[in-house]
Amino acid sequence: MTPRPFSGFEWLIAWRYLRARRSEGGVSVMTWISLIGIALAVFALIATLAVRSGFRSEFTGVILGANAHVTVYAQTYNDEFGRPTRAIRDFDGVAERLQAVEGVTRAAPMVRGQVMLAANGRNSGVEVFGQRPADVQTIPLLAEPERARGDIARLADGVAIGQGVARELNVGVGDKVTMISPNGVQGPFGTTPRISHFEVVYIFAVGRYDIDRTRLYMPLSEAQTFFNHQDTVDEIEVLVTRPDDVAAMIAPILDATGPDYFTWTWRDSSGGFLRALEMEDNIMFVILSILVLIATMNITSGLIMLVKNKGRDVGVLRTMGLSEGSILRVFFICGASIGVAGTIIGVVAGSLFAIYIDPVFGFVNWLLGGGVWDPSVRFLSALPAELRWEDVAKAVGLSLGLSFVVTIFPARRAARLDPVEALRYE
Repeated sequence: MTPRPFSGFEWLIAWRYLRARRSEGGVSVMTWISLIGIALAVFALIATLAVRSGFRSEFTGVILGANAHVTVYAQTYNDEFGRPTRAIRDFDGVAERLQAVEGVTRAAPMVRGQVMLAANGRNSGVEVFGQRPADVQTIPLLAEPERARGDIARLADGVAIGQGVARELNVGVGDKVTMISPNGVQGPFGTTPRISHFEVVYIFAVGRYDIDRTRLYMPLSEAQTFFNHQDTVDEIEVLVTRPDDVAAMIAPILDATGPDYFTWTWRDSSGGFLRALEMEDNIMFVILSILVLIATMNITSGLIMLVKNKGRDVGVLRTMGLSEGSILRVFFICGASIGVAGTIIGVVAGSLFAIYIDPVFGFVNWLLGGGVWDPSVRFLSALPAELRWEDVAKAVGLSLGLSFVVTIFPARRAARLDPVEALRYE
């Protein structure tokens, strides 16, 4: 009776060959090298994919949590003095119509400008976002930032600034800052810079350097006065329930605003950056896949040596009645077992690295004396990592697939050994 494939005796023989010492014709050292190589390659692949996913999620989360999903602007027209402008006059009416659109969760009028902020003999350029205090409290990353000082509910009494701005000016909650704009009051001797003083009531840190270092939020009425906007705003910020499908929201939003307006989405402003991240992810996966391929090639080298050393054994087994298929499966089990074991070790190590990346990175930072991570360069306050099961599945599939494929060729060579030739000189 023909034994079924992968019978117990085939596993027994394969296990015996894997455990054999060099003096017995085995290649135990090569087995360990192959195992460690695959484990390290899978670990590197999972760790890299987790960090890349973390970067993408972190940047996307900050973009969507601290910025408008859709910004509505007015088409350019001439004001009463014949000057071209895009100021929105009936901003409350437009905001109400936008708020009624299905899928829109927030529509907030805003005055936006750039000023010089001064305090304690220091100066810093900041971007001003003038909104109603109630609207500011509905911005996700402003309401629940990484760290915060003060009370955002007191925005009507002052301004909110990023932690980077506060550090640059050496100010805290309750301190006064001076806001200076060159576009001030028109007089007979030209334009006089506008200067106003405000109390810092809230300091936020959302975890992204270019926001914490440049932003200032103030009440809409104060911003309208400071920037000479009277009863107009610059734009209307819109948040939607499904920002990934923001393109589908453009038509209903424009239907609500009318033909005198146009939109700018978060994908218009950051889509190129996200596409670059996606391309980089694909390139990194290809490069690390080559690393996994190189690691699995060690299995081929080890099996070729094992087949050469066990030629006599193969001849004996063939004369005892083992088929070519049984011999092929024995050596396939040898190589595949190494691939499976290395993959499991790599998956466990890579997953633990992604899960506990903060203490691991903290130890590395301490070991190298600090300063390894510069938020001003990388725009994030910490190294992010997000373990996604689809990334783990890709790494596992790649490693096992390559391990099984490279094992077939030396296993077929062993199966095709002529038992007569193998035993000729024995």
